[in-house]
Amino acid sequence: MRKLIALFMLAGIMFVPVFANAQDASADTAAAVTQAAPAASPTIVDDEIVAEEQSFHQVIKEKFIEGDPLYMTPVLICLILGLAIALERIISLNLATTNTKKLILKVEDALSTGGIEAAKDVTRNTKGPVASIFTQGLMRYSEGIEMVEKSIIAYGSVEMGRLEKGLVWISLFISLAPMLGFMGTVIGMIGAFDAIEAAGDISPSLVAGGIKIALLTTVAGLIVAIILQLFYNYLVSKIDSLVNDMEDASISLVDVLVKHKLTGK
Repeated sequence: MRKLIALFMLAGIMFVPVFANAQDASADTAAAVTQAAPAASPTIVDDEIVAEEQSFHQVIKEKFIEGDPLYMTPVLICLILGLAIALERIISLNLATTNTKKLILKVEDALSTGGIEAAKDVTRNTKGPVASIFTQGLMRYSEGIEMVEKSIIAYGSVEMGRLEKGLVWISLFISLAPMLGFMGTVIGMIGAFDAIEAAGDISPSLVAGGIKIALLTTVAGLIVAIILQLFYNYLVSKIDSLVNDMEDASISLVDVLVKHKLTGK
């Protein structure tokens, strides 16, 4: 529940400035129209002001408004929620990363000096899925090596499911963003043809607005999908790396336990 609340808070923090900027841009446009007057004298324009108006941030705000917030907002929500989940997963996966070689050496030393209970204390005091799998395997040591292997395999599947949590939502937003963009495209084209039908004549000024909305929503949906796809692929590769470490470490643990059982130390 706390993670869900954190995601909504992060989404809100990222979401509010965009609308505030959009409203500011609308207010600036209205003020410019109100204050417009006939050209009676030459106007001096500062180069810095022109450069500021042509900044990337300003262009994004203008395109968001030109694309119609009604159609651009759902695409923006997909981007915000997808990024929030992706960032949460990146942080969680980085925290789940464990130095498996160092952990194996600690477990082996604990087995040599204090036995199974000392090894359990080491794994319980270590964070990460690898340490959790080690703990489950050590708890079944008294039942034999075969039970240790089965326990490691079973609990490894559970840990892998936890690592993959949230990826399905990112995949959903990757698919949903272009669909919402295409829906805006279709609606914009319908509006353009309605204008042609009402006017009874084909004029560029009649269809320009609808076509612009159609193109902007399509581009926005594709950009969101590309950004989220990059994060998704990174997360998948990170999870694959963690799973490989878990498998290698599990094999090493079984070897250490077999050695410990044979030596009787």
